[in-house]
Amino acid sequence: MPTRAAVPAPAVSPENAHSSGAPARLGRIDAAVHVGFAVLMVASVVRYVMRHSPADNLLVLGLAVTACILYAVIAVLAQRRRPWAVWMFALVGLWAVLVIAAPSFAWCSFALFFLCRTAFTGTVAYIAAGATAAATAVGLFRLSNGTDLAMLLGPLAVGVMLTLIYDRIEHDAAEQRRLHAEVSLAQGQLAASERRAGAIAERERVSREIHDTVTQGLASSLLLLEAANRNWPAPSARQDLRQAGELLRRNLAETRSLVHELASPGLEASPLPEALRQAAIQYVPGVRLLVTGEARPVPADVRHALLRVVQSAASNIKLHASATNATLTLGFLPAAVTLDIYDDGAGFDPAAVPPPSGAGGYGLRAMRQRVEQLGGVFSVESTPGEGTIVAAQLPTGEDA
Repeated sequence: MPTRAAVPAPAVSPENAHSSGAPARLGRIDAAVHVGFAVLMVASVVRYVMRHSPADNLLVLGLAVTACILYAVIAVLAQRRRPWAVWMFALVGLWAVLVIAAPSFAWCSFALFFLCRTAFTGTVAYIAAGATAAATAVGLFRLSNGTDLAMLLGPLAVGVMLTLIYDRIEHDAAEQRRLHAEVSLAQGQLAASERRAGAIAERERVSREIHDTVTQGLASSLLLLEAANRNWPAPSARQDLRQAGELLRRNLAETRSLVHELASPGLEASPLPEALRQAAIQYVPGVRLLVTGEARPVPADVRHALLRVVQSAASNIKLHASATNATLTLGFLPAAVTLDIYDDGAGFDPAAVPPPSGAGGYGLRAMRQRVEQLGGVFSVESTPGEGTIVAAQLPTGEDA
């Protein structure tokens, strides 16, 4: 037997409410239905008592009191979320007898109709509501001594209209719940997608950090150690060992900084031109620094990106360029800062750079991503045998 475990009022269940004020609204609807039933019952009792003798009143009043008791039991059970469908069947049957015997109580049928639609679903709901409307029609038709057809058809027509209206309300509520579920699902999927995108961006960021610090430092240290091994025990081998040790110590500091999400020790505290020079001479000791424009502080993210670009470019010069000279040019524009790293080394064809692999190839891509993520412009100009220029321009967020 299909039933609803709900409060005796036409309302949306709490789990489908879309705001914190829904329970309060449900309570107000329940109270309105209960008060309406009580007022109509009192009015019906007064009307019946005034129009009938005390002998006739006894049975009808007994039925009315019993109906009120059943209604109260149903209200209490519904409030406590207890099963009350069986009690509702008893109330409908008792009400049919009451309204046929005393049509004065016909007005209370409205409250009973809503109780039926709230208590039951499907065919049982239609049967219970139809029985209420039919009993009311029979009672009113008896009241007219079987002469007023409107008394018979009126309650039936009202019952049909209320049923259609209630069905429409239920359909719209179900559709709203379905749409709300779809929106919630879409929001969940969007949140999951954003989390995945955030995780991918974070992995790329960490990958760039590792490449520009740990990988580059280890590669340079390895070259120095290999050179020391070839030249040992010449004095130059000892110099290579000292340089390799210094690079490894700096690399360790960078690794600790990355782990703790801190900036590069020492480099972040220095003025930008000096910090860039220090970052470059770790790999290219003889690099020249040129500064154009009036030096000024730049945003922390721009400063960090410039440091990493210099470290990566200088490491590439040491590993691949075999350059004699290298120049670092830092330019301060009204609303931007520019950086050029030039070397007169072997050069290469930018269009023929292989994709990143286990053997390397991440440097240029990482530099470009750093710059472009901050709204900047990155470019590489190089020709085999004629050196390389790595250039970047980053906005500083200042008005021109």
